[in-house]
Amino acid sequence: MEIITGNANPILAKEICKYLKMPLGDALVTTFNEGEIRVKINKNVRGKDVFIVQPTCPPVNNNLMELLILIDALKRASAKRITAVLPYFGYARQDRKDQPRVPITAKLVANLITTAGVDRILTVDLHAGQIQGFFDIPMDHLYAVNIFVSHIKKIKLKDIVIVSPDVGGIKMARAYAKKFDAPLAIVDKRRISGEETEAMNILGDIKGKNLIIVDDLVATASSLVEAAAALKKQGGKDIYAAITHPVLSGPAIKRISDSSIKKLFVTNTIPVDNGKKHKKIEVLSIAPLLAEAIKRIHNEESVSCLFN
Repeated sequence: MEIITGNANPILAKEICKYLKMPLGDALVTTFNEGEIRVKINKNVRGKDVFIVQPTCPPVNNNLMELLILIDALKRASAKRITAVLPYFGYARQDRKDQPRVPITAKLVANLITTAGVDRILTVDLHAGQIQGFFDIPMDHLYAVNIFVSHIKKIKLKDIVIVSPDVGGIKMARAYAKKFDAPLAIVDKRRISGEETEAMNILGDIKGKNLIIVDDLVATASSLVEAAAALKKQGGKDIYAAITHPVLSGPAIKRISDSSIKKLFVTNTIPVDNGKKHKKIEVLSIAPLLAEAIKRIHNEESVSCLFN
């Protein structure tokens, strides 16, 4: 087995290797003077089971191209099997035609990755479950719910209500509610634009309760902050959020800082650098989950037990 990485999230790749007690594969991933991506696998990978740890997070296009070129390099180097480990799958929000004359970019990206020559996909908390069907190759879709639940249980919160920030997130919120044996609430929101939403109504009893908003990703934090404000207005006590992918673009950090959210828990599927770090943001490692899945895939063992 060999694990290699591009420049998207090398720290996560090193954590995975540390968990598996093996060295990180030797690969050169840099650019030529004019900006073209240059890749060279510095070690023999002929006949090996290779895992590429490369979330397609910002800068999305650069990281996606690195992934495609790494796949091509490994394929031409006669790797036996290539698995793309995509802790975060970029372009996932463009998964359907919600307006006239728009692309389904998530499907296009799936086609690009498959055509490049990858044999398998490993990912975490897709924005939409149907994206699994965009790939005509095996895909293992992991969930970060247990990482958040075990951490939050250490805080020993009482009177918890799990909150879905929109109707589309009910399935995820229900999974958390089941783990905590807690009731469920939903924020009914209206989307104003691609970046802005407006919270309308709260469905469920939240007065005087500790609230945990759960979602798959936080980008500009507009939806999250609007939901928190609406929950506070309706009598919510302390408001927490557990969100897998910390995209945190544009004014996200300032919005979270100025909001009524007490603590935002995220994972390191996307690197949270110094510019994104904040006293309200706590990063939990997804490396043990991914490492266990990689080990099981390599040994041809069941991965389904990781879903429980």
